[in-house]
Amino acid sequence: MSASSANVVRIYDVLLGTFPDNPTDPVVDELQETILEKMEISQPEGIILDVSNVQLMDSFFARHISETAQMIELMGGTTVIAGIRPEVAVTAAELGYQLDAVETARSTDHALEMLGVSWDPQ
Repeated sequence: MSASSANVVRIYDVLLGTFPDNPTDPVVDELQETILEKMEISQPEGIILDVSNVQLMDSFFARHISETAQMIELMGGTTVIAGIRPEVAVTAAELGYQLDAVETARSTDHALEMLGVSWDPQ
């Protein structure tokens, strides 16, 4: 995948979907499709949508994040959105997208901890 595409990896029993800094509509669609396909196959405990690289959020992106989280919930999964920047949070709120049913985390590490994945170097 190129730097401008979505990336989905499995970490233990969690899928991590990472967005590039300026996701295009096709990239957002690609991530949604990939997440749902991988969720069906691997049935992970949770999904992390890492938006920490995202600089700007438009209505398409905000709607798709919300819809993806709803779809994951309908399939029996838990979604954590990680790394929302202040300017992205402001835009999402201004666009009226509430993520009431979705957990949020400061970082992917925090999101992994929320989903029960921890690493002890000892």
